Amino acid sequence: MTALASVSSPDPHNLLRGKPVADEILGEVKSGVAELDTAGWPVKLVSMTVGDVPEAALYVRNQARVARHAGIQFEERNFPDTISTVELTAAINACNTDPRITGIILQRPVPAQFNMRELQSAIHPLKDVEGMHPASIGNIVYRDLSLGPCTAMASVELLRRTGLKLEGLEAVVIGHSEIVGKPIAFLLMAEGATVTVCHHMTRSVAMHARRADAVFVAVGKPKLVTADMIKPGAALIDIGINQIEVDGETKTVGDVDFDACVDTAGWITPVPGGVGPVTVSILMRNALVAARAQKGHYDAGFSTL
Repeated sequence: MTALASVSSPDPHNLLRGKPVADEILGEVKSGVAELDTAGWPVKLVSMTVGDVPEAALYVRNQARVARHAGIQFEERNFPDTISTVELTAAINACNTDPRITGIILQRPVPAQFNMRELQSAIHPLKDVEGMHPASIGNIVYRDLSLGPCTAMASVELLRRTGLKLEGLEAVVIGHSEIVGKPIAFLLMAEGATVTVCHHMTRSVAMHARRADAVFVAVGKPKLVTADMIKPGAALIDIGINQIEVDGETKTVGDVDFDACVDTAGWITPVPGGVGPVTVSILMRNALVAARAQKGHYDAGFSTL
């Protein structure tokens, strides 16, 4: 009996909906935040944006709303796109040294003149709630999964909700970006899965995808994954976000041809409403983890980070 055959679909429509998972995670976060607050250690996030970026503003509003729901303080700081790297790094360092701030979020995208890796590296690892500091990424290799990239962790969390055993699972990741595809591969390997990563130089993505028990896709191409590319009963985690025109109206879709794949997949994430809500809840969970780590650091007698 294969791993796929041993687990029945938890939803009659085989949808892996994000909201129930996000609500469960946020409930746990809210309780933990309240405990820290009682101990005199409130959780506070600072969001940094550079320039006027409408899509970033939407993310910030959503993050602020969820943070308030979880009892987390949330402060927005916007900087002009004329700010220099030295000035922006200094602003990050000021947050690093402020014990009242327990988490820093550097919103993407930033203007082209900035090196995102350099800015992300400037954030102290204990305040890296996005899990994108090189140290946070490197820790995954050593199976330290306490703080990881939010979208990648959300995607793997949804796979866990299928009940499939991750040890020995055949997984294919389509897309190898630094913030989603590669971290997903590392997280899955840390759980004992056998992972293949496909990208624009892969000779036959379909050949790899058809043998997988779980397929993750994060490329940014609507209907990239079709029904003939997946094994019947496989879990299909769609991380893509694309805007397309349908009958004169703008519609948000993923990278999967949902209508074609829904009857073939054993589990499938809708877009929107799948990975997205879980990603924000993971961000809040990371904020709690980071705050606890900082409290432990100071409780141990250290005066600074």
